[in-house]
Amino acid sequence: MKIGVIGAGSMAEAIISGLINGNVVRPGNIHVCNRSDRSKLLYMQDHYGVNVTENKEELLERSEIIILAMKPKDAEEAVLSIRPYVKKQLFLSVLAGVTIHTIQRLLGKKAPVIRAMPNTSAAIQMSATAIAPSEEVTMHQLKMAKHLFETIGMVAVVEEHRLDAVTALSGSGPAYIYYFIEAMENAAMEIGLDQEIAKSLILQTLAGASEMLMQSDKQASQLRKEVTSPGGTTEAGIEKLKDYQFNDAIIACVKRAAERSVELQAQVSNEKKKIREA
Repeated sequence: MKIGVIGAGSMAEAIISGLINGNVVRPGNIHVCNRSDRSKLLYMQDHYGVNVTENKEELLERSEIIILAMKPKDAEEAVLSIRPYVKKQLFLSVLAGVTIHTIQRLLGKKAPVIRAMPNTSAAIQMSATAIAPSEEVTMHQLKMAKHLFETIGMVAVVEEHRLDAVTALSGSGPAYIYYFIEAMENAAMEIGLDQEIAKSLILQTLAGASEMLMQSDKQASQLRKEVTSPGGTTEAGIEKLKDYQFNDAIIACVKRAAERSVELQAQVSNEKKKIREA
């Protein structure tokens, strides 16, 4: 499998790291280019052993799969720059807010495109990724893309219009978890626990609860009730979360993120329209 990556940001690095650490693609079969940051390309070359180039024609000629991982605002310029070299490559896009239709329009042909929404846990092969294929994607290509993303975590195939919800849930999800852990660490300090001991306890508790959900047929609500004894410490803590409308806050958080994903998609479209009309 020969892969070309356009873009060298955090998501591109997470995917490359996952693929190499998972022994799925050899570093020599990965070519990377980006818009202008030569130092980042040299870092990728030194750290991962991948090939780096500023020649996009060379990158496309040597790749059967092209991963679009530049910033969404740079998508139009980047995709137009590779348009003359497009042949039979499969395009995997991790660009938030850039539709399959837009990518195909910029490519100038109905190329097979799969939009993907991984998260940064791809770097440790623990991503939760959703993928949405265009009509031109063959079953073989879909299986190949699914296998590629499965090497960096779990994969769900969804319809494209579901990706805004996926972005809000699993794309942004790690940040919500980290924010929750920050609050737990602050609470630990306030009740007098050593910072390092508290961190170890919090992370193991989180890992254990997650594994319980993975291995059990029970719903989260049932497992929670099994831990919550009437009149006990857990119930007292849960009641405080209810007082602060914790459940409503989480729902509002995810809904707002989904709304923002739609807004950003419209924003990208409007900016491109202004550029074309200028």
